[in-house]
Amino acid sequence: MYTGNNLYPQELSLNFGDTTIDLDVPEGVWNPTPHGMLLGKIILNLNLKDTEVLELGSGSGNHTILIAQQKPKILTVTEISQDILNNTHHNLLKNNINLPVEYIVADWTHINKGPFDVLITNPPFAKSGKRYYRYFIDTLINDAHKLVRKGGRLIFIQSSMADIKRSTNLMKEWGMEVNIIGEQKGPFRDYYFEDKVFMRNIEKFPGAYEKIKDQYIETLVVFEAILP
Repeated sequence: MYTGNNLYPQELSLNFGDTTIDLDVPEGVWNPTPHGMLLGKIILNLNLKDTEVLELGSGSGNHTILIAQQKPKILTVTEISQDILNNTHHNLLKNNINLPVEYIVADWTHINKGPFDVLITNPPFAKSGKRYYRYFIDTLINDAHKLVRKGGRLIFIQSSMADIKRSTNLMKEWGMEVNIIGEQKGPFRDYYFEDKVFMRNIEKFPGAYEKIKDQYIETLVVFEAILP
């Protein structure tokens, strides 16, 4: 698992504490990774009842299911294509979620909805498809004020390889109150090593990773930022 392009089909049962969800992941939809598993555990501890929630990039629907189980007042989810949204919808039905959900085909933060109380997402990084790997993280932070109301929450996960300090400073420049509400260490995935440009890129700043007995270790953090 977590090798190659991570777009292979499979059936999954994922455990988040006492919660288990079942997923059908077709070819071309990104399989859950350690990023997604940690963010899922954090979502379980968020108070989302009766809130207006936006999820950017629903993918297989693993986070969408966990969000919907908390009964938000409004749940809006986006993806880059209708086929992926259809898979999200399929997996919600598979897990007996009957909450009304609005599905929007959108390119990242470019949606004409909101503002919302909470924005939750797992921004692409290692497989961003962009020459500038932080594109989705920086765009998320810079556009958050368009999608989240004052006093609302921006919640997202990133790796230490995406420069935690840089994200923290950028959010603070926007006047956000920044907290880390989840953290986890783990080994590199094989597809990191397959991308030589990516590996050179992460050498540009200190603290991108640890090397312990020839094993490369990244740190995942979940940010919660309160908008001013």
